[in-house]
Amino acid sequence: MRAMVLTAPGQPLEECDLPIPEPGPGEVLIRVSACAVCRTDLHIFDGELPDPKLPLVLGHQIVGRVEESGERVGVPWLGWADGECRYCRSGRENLCDAAQFTGFHRDGGYAEYVVADKRFCHAPPESYDDEAAAPLLCAGLIGFRALRLAGDAERLGLYGFGSSAHIIAQVALHQGQRVFAFTRPGDAAGQEHARALGAEWAGGSDSPPPEELDAAIIFAPVGALVPVALRAVAKGGTVVCAGIHMSDIPSFPYELLWGERTLRSVANLTRQDGTDFLELAPRVPVRADIETFPLEQAGEALERLRSGQLQGTAVLTVA
Repeated sequence: MRAMVLTAPGQPLEECDLPIPEPGPGEVLIRVSACAVCRTDLHIFDGELPDPKLPLVLGHQIVGRVEESGERVGVPWLGWADGECRYCRSGRENLCDAAQFTGFHRDGGYAEYVVADKRFCHAPPESYDDEAAAPLLCAGLIGFRALRLAGDAERLGLYGFGSSAHIIAQVALHQGQRVFAFTRPGDAAGQEHARALGAEWAGGSDSPPPEELDAAIIFAPVGALVPVALRAVAKGGTVVCAGIHMSDIPSFPYELLWGERTLRSVANLTRQDGTDFLELAPRVPVRADIETFPLEQAGEALERLRSGQLQGTAVLTVA
């Protein structure tokens, strides 16, 4: 099978011909149709997440069909959890110490085939084609978990208006929330994109919002945005860091946290998050802006993501 393989962090992906993987007990072999590109893929590629499986096939927003049955399935970031630890037993399998993640511990979807644990696969909404469904499986799911943890915020700030934010802005607006979007300074196209989706204000992250926020979600992997967001939220407000990796957070005065503000992170996702979001998405309806690339251009898609040239999500088309 064709696959784009990471042999070492920072090295270009190599197009390789690999054996079709063999599913083990409880696993299914999936013929990949589409795989969306995530910033986490870029963090793994750059070596910012330690100890990936190497060589590795990246990709964890996968839509395809089970080879044996033809059933359409989606494969997300959480690929396996032990089900026995105190985190799993308390409904927090996203924190399982033994968890395995797709495209990190397990080969992912930058390939013609992937093997996945059937228990951790999802059913993409029928109203979405494969390319449109792929971004829902991480950009959507992680954004949805972050939105839940932000609480019942009337005025919601989104820092970094990329793949996750442009999906979750639609969900927030559907819920009656007011959205304020923050982009890279000077990114007029990104700000216009946010306004077109319904944000009532959009500006650079170096600009204060026109009024205090009740909550903010930081999607950009930039630690310096933490004190900026804390400064923007009202007393009692929440700042959620939604990424799996972030640059160092600079020191900031306690007064930015005082007033019962909350700062928290989001780690991975649970299967229940997937069920809930994939039921909700067609009702909004969520529409992911996508730009498609053939499998062999996976490296180019990653670089487009790095440079901020994408509005929405890059999706690799495989089948």
